[in-house]
Amino acid sequence: MTGRRQEEGPDGSPVFDRLGVRPGEAGLTVVQFSTAFCGPCRATKARLDQLRATRPALATVHVDAESHLREVRELGVEVTPTLFFLDPAGRVLHRSSGAPGLGELAALVDAHGGTPA
Repeated sequence: MTGRRQEEGPDGSPVFDRLGVRPGEAGLTVVQFSTAFCGPCRATKARLDQLRATRPALATVHVDAESHLREVRELGVEVTPTLFFLDPAGRVLHRSSGAPGLGELAALVDAHGGTPA
């Protein structure tokens, strides 16, 4: 997909704290920044929900980018959906922009600690 970007991200813990994200409660927390009228965002959320059903170590948090512009700017979110993969300490393990397919998303989740049951 054009515009998709994957990179290691900065430690955004204070930003995620303000959003109410509690990564210590799961082996892997995926934070998705979305907008209301974003079709790829809805598809990505559905894929994450599907993965969460078979991966008890996975938690997901969905953030409305339009309602959290300060955090969007601080984290450099330019495209929705943007996903942040956080370890239990709140460190950003991976960042992905764009809508990954189910297989790609499953591989990312599994590679970062959200392994299936």
